[in-house]
Amino acid sequence: MITLIAGIAQNNCIGHNGTLPWHIPEDLKHFKELTTHKTVVMGRKTWESLPEKFRPLPNRQNVVITRQTDYVVPDNVLTFSSTEDAFAQLHNEDVFIIGGAELYKQTIDQADALEITHINQTVDGDAFFPKIDLSVWKEVSRDDHDGFAFVRYERS
Repeated sequence: MITLIAGIAQNNCIGHNGTLPWHIPEDLKHFKELTTHKTVVMGRKTWESLPEKFRPLPNRQNVVITRQTDYVVPDNVLTFSSTEDAFAQLHNEDVFIIGGAELYKQTIDQADALEITHINQTVDGDAFFPKIDLSVWKEVSRDDHDGFAFVRYERS
């Protein structure tokens, strides 16, 4: 199962200068609950944006996609040069794609589900989530909060 997980603003923004453009502790807690004991796949820039004390993300198999063949990561982190190579190796696992924008764009057509935190604001940024096509994706659950909502989509 491949799931894309992201927080997205009303304008589909997911990041600004390698950081989240908001601070929502409940979103971080939700992310941790969903991804703990699972495999998280991220691009190199997302890996580098994680605070060093959280690298690798604990209690998860961390996977970094990078075209840099000599890219150095800790021994317990896997690297692949493409999502195809990663998915071939991880085909029996629950995989969460955790960013960034390029990786979301590359994998949304292969995903089985989307776990989206919809942030009820428009923010400035330089990284954007692909448009969620509601003819492809069906909302199956929603948990509304003040200023945001946790929404799960599954392929129609």
